[in-house]
Amino acid sequence: MELNICIDIDGTVTEPYYWLERANRHFGVDMKPSEVTCYEIHKVLGIPREDYVDFYNDVCFDIHSGARIREYAAQVLQDIASYCRLDYVSARHKKLDSLTHMWLMENDVHLGEVHLLGSHYKVDKARELLCDIFIEDRYENALELSAAGFYVLLIDCEYNRGPLPEGVVRVYDWNHIGYEIGKYADNLIKKEQEIA
Repeated sequence: MELNICIDIDGTVTEPYYWLERANRHFGVDMKPSEVTCYEIHKVLGIPREDYVDFYNDVCFDIHSGARIREYAAQVLQDIASYCRLDYVSARHKKLDSLTHMWLMENDVHLGEVHLLGSHYKVDKARELLCDIFIEDRYENALELSAAGFYVLLIDCEYNRGPLPEGVVRVYDWNHIGYEIGKYADNLIKKEQEIA
């Protein structure tokens, strides 16, 4: 039995606030992670969306190449790769493909297929990949994926603390993610044994 795991990258494999220092410097603010209470960064900074998009387009390669990996992520991904197919499904633009592959390798992340969609809409890609579990940090994505019938592990961040529907489980670190995936796999095995 192999599970198909879809994994977001930014804020999920990476630390969620790695962009904040650069944005603070650029916009002359001193925003703290605890103040990042929504995913739309321009709203957090109180600036027009276009201003943030211009800033991001200028510095996206620097920001993403300097991202820090979340604690335990590499080890857990290595561990689950023994019984899971891993697909990284990100809203990043395709122009970041080489940088993304390089970052994953440099951070010893078990490499699966990388899908850069250029959009936050991930339901169709999850369907195409026959996703069993989607690991995500964006609240809106978790709700959308859950509504489409996918089981979602939502890694806790200041900006995703809304109420969760059935089928979305809040997880607090990568060890917790590993535990939930193992539990999901064990339950599938038990169901298969009951049917047999």
